[in-house]
Amino acid sequence: MRRLWNSFKIAFAMYSKIPMPRADWEKENMRYMMCFFPLIGAVIGALLIGWEWLSLRLQAGDILRSAGYVLIPVAVTGGIHLDGLLDTADALSSYQPRERKLEILKDSNAGAFAVITACCYFLASFGIFSELDRRQILVLAGGFVLSRAMSGLGVASFPCAKKTGTLAMFSDAVQERVVMFCLYVLLFAAAGWMCVLDPKLGTAAVVGGWLVFLGYYRMSMKQFGGITGDLAGFFVQICELVMAACVWAAGKL
Repeated sequence: MRRLWNSFKIAFAMYSKIPMPRADWEKENMRYMMCFFPLIGAVIGALLIGWEWLSLRLQAGDILRSAGYVLIPVAVTGGIHLDGLLDTADALSSYQPRERKLEILKDSNAGAFAVITACCYFLASFGIFSELDRRQILVLAGGFVLSRAMSGLGVASFPCAKKTGTLAMFSDAVQERVVMFCLYVLLFAAAGWMCVLDPKLGTAAVVGGWLVFLGYYRMSMKQFGGITGDLAGFFVQICELVMAACVWAAGKL
């Protein structure tokens, strides 16, 4: 139980800004960390539902309501996945050999393509969320769990592009069978939530998420020879944006 508690604390300390008690960052305590990673998505989903209710009570306009939807995930995570998206955008836009792309991922400086990607991402996200109604938000709340469950499956099963780094350390520490079981349980629970609430919207989002997951694997292997922490963050952000777009599109059919 102590190891599980430490794994929980490490997951939330690493991937969120939610205050956590001090944890011992030892390899043994990281074995089950990915089991708790999707729970951060559950927090985001709950806050989105809460904001949807509060904005209705306060009669907030569409602009303020949509801004809340876009900013809540960033506030909870501290932008850690967004950082991966922007670093990956710089690396992919460089058209350099694989080794150089991996170096760009580690570069803390933001290039022009990172800035452009950030502007486009937030604009697209804001536009999509401004079109969603209450039922669509409820469905999409499960997507934040789904994206992190799939990301965790990638960490547990995909090759790492580098033998060093944070993700390589986490991947090496993972207790694969237990973690994979927990992640699949959370994945199917999230997908079930989404499809039970609305079969059409939920199915569209789940299918969109899996297509992004497959594309993420192919891109990572082709361009980088495996995954890194930045690429995992890239996947989470793109997956959530695509799922939101799928929910919106399905609602128009």
